[in-house]
Parts: sequence; C-alpha cells; structure tokens
Amino acid sequence: MKKMMMAAALATGLGGAAAHADGHANSVTLQLQWVTQAQFAGYYVALDKGFYEEEGLDVTVLAGGPDIAPPQVLAGGGADAMLNWMPSALAAREKGLPVVNIAQPFKTSGLMLTCWKDTGITGPQDFKGKTIGVWFFGNEYPFLSWMSQEGISTDGGDDGVTVLKQGFNVDPLLQREADCISTMTYNEYGQVLDAGVNPDELVTFKYEEQGVATLEDGIYVLEDNLKDPVFEDKMVRFVRASMKGWKYAEENAEEAANIVLDNDETGAQTEAAQVRMMGEIAKLTAGSNGALVEADFQRTVDTLLAGGSDPVISKQPEGAWTSVITDKALN
Repeated sequence: MKKMMMAAALATGLGGAAAHADGHANSVTLQLQWVTQAQFAGYYVALDKGFYEEEGLDVTVLAGGPDIAPPQVLAGGGADAMLNWMPSALAAREKGLPVVNIAQPFKTSGLMLTCWKDTGITGPQDFKGKTIGVWFFGNEYPFLSWMSQEGISTDGGDDGVTVLKQGFNVDPLLQREADCISTMTYNEYGQVLDAGVNPDELVTFKYEEQGVATLEDGIYVLEDNLKDPVFEDKMVRFVRASMKGWKYAEENAEEAANIVLDNDETGAQTEAAQVRMMGEIAKLTAGSNGALVEADFQRTVDTLLAGGSDPVISKQPEGAWTSVITDKALN
C-alpha cells in the first residue's frame, strides 16, 4: 500500500514536495542512472540486508534507463538523491540546476576505449584517421577532453578522429564500423568477449591510466535540501548504510550479484554477467569509504576544463560538493 501511495505521489509530480510536507523524515528515494545491474549493487545490498532499516530508513530505489535523465528527476522532486557521473552533474550545475555531490562511493573510473589490435593502434596518437565510437548525453566529455590534450581534432580526416555516436551496445566494433568503441570495464568489454572475440585481438585504453578519468557514480542531491537539518540527517544515515552495502558487496560478489538479480524486474540480466560485473565494480569502489577526495574532484574539473573549443564547463565550479554528510556518516 505504501509503495502504491508513493507511486501515486510521484505520478502527480508531488514526490519531493509531498515527502517534505508530511514529515517523511525517514523516506529516501534514490534515482539510479541506468537499469538494475551490479553497477548499483551496494544500494540493493543495503536494502536486502536491512542496512537501511537499521538506520530507520524506508528506501525506494528507482531504476534508470535510456529515457531517464537523473538530474531532471531530481529537479522535478521525483527523487531525494541521484547517481550521476560528475561531468553530467557539473554541466547541470553550471546550467542552473544546483546539484551537489554528497558522497563518492566509486574511487576509480571504469571507462575505457576498446580497439581492434589489427588496426595497428598502440597509443592515442594512432587514433588519427580512425573511427571511434563515443557515447553522448554527457559521456562524451572525457573523450573530447582527452583528444584536446593529445592535440587531435575530432572533426575526422587523416589527422583527426572520426567520432561515431555510439548506442549502448558494442555492435560498431563487432561490425567494424569503428576501430575503437567506448566500453565500461564491467559491462560492454565483457559483451565484446561474449561475442566470441579473444582478448588478444583487442587493445584497451583505460581513461584512468591516461590521466583523463572523471569521477563516476557519485551521490547527488539538490543544494537547497541540504539546508534542511531533517534532510541532512536522513542523508547521513542513507550514505552510512549505502557504504555498508558497498563494502559488503565488495567482499561477497556472488551474493551481491544474486541480490541484484532478485531486484531486476525486467529479468534481462543473467547471473554469469552480473557476477562478472560485480567483480569489476568491486575494483572501482575499492579504496573509497564514500568520502570524495578533493584531488579526484580537481582532476575531474581540470579534465573537463581542458575540453577544447566545446568545454563541458567554462569555469571552476563553486560549491559542487560537500563533505558535511560523509564527515558525519563515516566518523
């Protein structure tokens, strides 16, 4: 019944407003940035294991998808918190949507280019004259910045790269429409291997190792909400329980993957793929206790500001993250 009421409130667009008005001091709605998968295991584990309940929280996790833009959901009051990649969040902030990073469960970026080895590509300078698949909707910014730093045009031709707008699959590589495609270590790279490609036939470039990694999968809320002590307290408990979920997931990859499967209402995910994904995700969350490291934030900003003629942000952001929540949650 409660879920139905929640759904009705969201349907009428009163999600955020209603939640505040009737004193929902313990309810939290989290908007994921993609479909239910092990990329979000920590939150499903915290739900399943009762970690949210232990904090007195009633948490609803909303799956994302190709037609769902988390910043818009947050802006419309449909969620209390969202997961987002920092380039997208900083762009939204500069455009006037005051989102703030309150926690950073992912320490390391999972983004990489996967190329056919037989193209002769051994390093970024070999991208010249090649076609590279890049995701858009904000995911393109780290790539454009990287090419700008390498001094390589993204306008095609023999001296530049031809950018192929890539869908969320690996077909352009398999069909050789592209020499390289964007892949996440935990998802699309595995899809290439599943298609029968041998790792020896591929060469990969991790953004992290190229020095152009930007922070992924942070937890963001609206700035105004943080002024409300009730909301702040709720987020402290939410972050604490979520990080407990993440550390449990890291240690118990197979169990975590199965918890994710239990929560996948589409039935689209397979156990083998989710266990593999969880193993890769654990490498990205390892080393983070949830607190954002300022140097990682600054590297993200510097990468974005170096994006050449079409930068994702035009100036150093102010107030884009806070340690207030993690200071209280983790101590």
